[in-house]
Amino acid sequence: MNEKNTYRILIVDDEQPARRRLRELMDNDPDVGEVMEAENGFDAVEAILQKQPDIVLLDVQMPGLDGLGVIDSIGIERMPVTIFVTAFDQHAVRAFESAAIDYVLKPFGDERMEAAFVRAKARIDDKYVRDFGRSVLKLLDRRHLEKAFLDRIVIRERDKTELVRVESIDCIESAGVYVALHVGPQRIIHRAAIGELVGRLDPRRFVRIHRSTVVNIDSIQHLEPATHGEFDLVLRGGQRVRVSRTFRSLLEARLGQSL
Repeated sequence: MNEKNTYRILIVDDEQPARRRLRELMDNDPDVGEVMEAENGFDAVEAILQKQPDIVLLDVQMPGLDGLGVIDSIGIERMPVTIFVTAFDQHAVRAFESAAIDYVLKPFGDERMEAAFVRAKARIDDKYVRDFGRSVLKLLDRRHLEKAFLDRIVIRERDKTELVRVESIDCIESAGVYVALHVGPQRIIHRAAIGELVGRLDPRRFVRIHRSTVVNIDSIQHLEPATHGEFDLVLRGGQRVRVSRTFRSLLEARLGQSL
């Protein structure tokens, strides 16, 4: 919290009316200071890393990078206290309950959100953040067990269909509605949004280093300092890619040490 003992709030939802409704509730709470907004998962990751909110009101279902994808990207130990806001059915909600995560089911009433917000503030005030992290870890462990990550990417060309082994990819760069897969000296174009593709890759192998770039950890040969806290990665295929300041902490979290 800031020096006035008010909470910094980040609202994450791809629907503007939903963000407006949550902001109105937050504006009426005397314990709330700054209220920030993000309309997608990628902006949420940047806001959490840069603005460090105390509490995140996080939509579960969003295009590209969903709510659980935001937690994957930030890392459980770095996540603020989080209230999931979800339109999932009751069966999915029970999964959240069993993992001891606060949630609000859409559409929600004022009292339901206020009750969840009270619990979120109590977790901060009573130092229960570590318990929250353990709960999210249980949920993500189940999610990873149930989710099969891609091991091949199907590339369709006019006269043939190629299967590219995911482990052979050195890095992936966004090119509008396409991505460029760098496999050694090859540059293979694939029609897919980078956000959707990243969500199907094993986060233990691939890490986002820039809004438009993902690298294979095993492909990194060495790092070279650039400017203003940024680094260049030199990959085994000879490519040189920039680690932005915003995503540097994600790489450090994945490596388990500072750069």
